Order: sequence, then structure tokens, then C-alpha cells
Amino acid sequence: MELVYTGKTKNVFQLEDGHYLLQFKDDVTGEDGVFDPGANTVGLTIEGAGLAGLRLTSFFYSKLNEQGVPTHYVDANFDDATMTVKPATVFGNGLEVICRFKAVGSFLRRYGAYVKEGQDLDAFVEVTIKDDERQDPPISADALAMLGILSLEEYEILKQRTIEISKFVAAELAKKGLTLYDIKLEFGRDAKTNEILLIDEISGGNMRAYKGDEYIEPLQLEKIMLA
Repeated sequence: MELVYTGKTKNVFQLEDGHYLLQFKDDVTGEDGVFDPGANTVGLTIEGAGLAGLRLTSFFYSKLNEQGVPTHYVDANFDDATMTVKPATVFGNGLEVICRFKAVGSFLRRYGAYVKEGQDLDAFVEVTIKDDERQDPPISADALAMLGILSLEEYEILKQRTIEISKFVAAELAKKGLTLYDIKLEFGRDAKTNEILLIDEISGGNMRAYKGDEYIEPLQLEKIMLA
């Protein structure tokens, strides 16, 4: 297999059969040694974070595939902390789609004049452009269409799938007594059919989950969910 991309939290290899292999690392995003799923820099390394992220990702993706939600997930190998996925192309240079159920993080920093910390939000969806140099700026549906990144029709699909998937994840967490505050998802187009697919991971590394007022760390989230 051939290494095609070295990312912050994963390496990507191309396999001979056309699929790709994602190798999960123990690096997580954050700043000054503090984990933050919305950060665009590696903040710290947590031993076991890669495997924990893979195990939880496999758990969620398997259930979504069973429900007929289009994803790039094929299977996972926990011994090697790797996941096999279908080839997909990203929108532009990559988008991140955040679904927010509570006002925390960057949403609170931006709109703190209008909301209180932890205030309920109605599955609010926002899209940011993956651009480390410009700190992943938010972008509107009209701007996405105007710049040729995706059409308004594709944006609506993206938005509805984000809400559907995020509410599914929130419901799974609720079964364990946890509350999902926000989650960051990524989507792409199936390289063969052009269908919009959920890609990347669904793990503690890209969501904020709480038990009451207590924030649940990514490794602890995996233990609770898969116990």
C-alpha cells in the first residue's frame, strides 16, 4: 500500500483494490495541551486515543450502514488501528460540518452577546472551510454555491444528513446517560457514483459529550459507549 496523506490525527494509504486505509493516531486536536474537537492544530497526544477513536467510529458507522445512511466505511482492524474505506472526493479542499445542540466552544465565543453557555440549540448546522492558515472560517450556503464548492441542492442534502446523523449519535449517547453538546462531521462524494457520503470518523475526538455537568474525555467516552 502507498502512503498518500499524512494528517493531524490519521495517515491515509491507498490499497491495491482501490480502497483506502485510514491509520488512526494517538494525536488529538487542541491548544496548549487541552483537547478541543474544533481546533485545527494537534494539541496533545493521548495514549490509546487512536484505537479508542477507531472502535467508536466502527460502532457508529456499522449502525449507520445498517440503516442505509451513505458512508465510506467498509470495515475496521482493531489490531492495527486501521479502517478500510471507499474512495471519495472532498468538497473543495475539504469542509467540516458542525451540528450544535448546546452553545459552547467557538459558537459561544462568537455569539456570547446573544446566548448563555450551555444554552439549548436546535441542531444548528454550520459549515467551515478546512483551512488552517485562515483558522477554518465559517461559510454560508450561498457562498459555497457561488464559489463552486457545492450546489445549494447539495448543501440541503448535507444539512439534512448532518442533522439526521447527529441526532442518531445523540440518541445513542443518551442510552448511556450522556448528552451530546456538539459534533463535527465530514462529507465527500463517492468517487464512483458521486453520491454524498459521510467520511472520516465519528468518535470522542470530534464531539463534546457530557454526563450532567461533567465533560467526558474521548477515551472515557469510548469505554462508556462500548461497555
